[in-house]
Amino acid sequence: MRVTVCELPHEPAALESAWAALCAHTARESPELVLLPELAMVEPLWETDRLELARWRAAEELADRWLARLPELRTTFVVGTRPITIDGKLFNEGYLAFSDGPVSPLRRKSFLPDEPGSWEGHWFDRGDAAFPPFRAGALTFGLNICTELWALDSYGEYARRGVQAILAPRATASATTSKWLAAGVAASVRSGAFGLSSNRVESTGACGGVGWIISPDGEVLARTSADAPFATVEIDLAAATAARSSYPRYVFD
Repeated sequence: MRVTVCELPHEPAALESAWAALCAHTARESPELVLLPELAMVEPLWETDRLELARWRAAEELADRWLARLPELRTTFVVGTRPITIDGKLFNEGYLAFSDGPVSPLRRKSFLPDEPGSWEGHWFDRGDAAFPPFRAGALTFGLNICTELWALDSYGEYARRGVQAILAPRATASATTSKWLAAGVAASVRSGAFGLSSNRVESTGACGGVGWIISPDGEVLARTSADAPFATVEIDLAAATAARSSYPRYVFD
């Protein structure tokens, strides 16, 4: 399966330019799946410590407009997250969008930081504590949204349940890239799954880009940058299946 990761800004003018470039990339590289950053396209509401419902509603509406544009990527599957209100609660919800238009909800982010610059606990309600596997065609994947890359207990369960890739949309700063990449490598090695991550990038530096694709043995197969903000790799799903019976995964069975 050919997969694409990326880094994207949210500022409208920069986003339109980056989106056009991403669409050109996917038209050229023909991926079957594109992973978008965490809450791509919407402003970083969580950087302020006061919930403002008017801003939340505007972010929901903007996310819905961009969901309608996902077919422009001309790929079979798109995975990302969106702000959504359900029964009066505000969630950061993962979604799987299909080429013919439907959008299926995945899990909702459960582990929420709440500190200066990242007041997610002020803005979002806690979602699903479980990490089930999902399907996108031939791919079985798990969704760990940003902070949830540190949900180390999820990786053993992924190995047991045959997950072939861990998808991690992020909103993380450039100063912390090395430790996030280390978490991504550990996730792949422990689970025997490919690791995919896409990150937001902001002019303020609050989010620093860098997406990646990691092999089940922890090799970084691709990494995005400001000069190369998109990366596409063909991953061998059979390699993930085989990895589950090799070290260190078999030790824990």
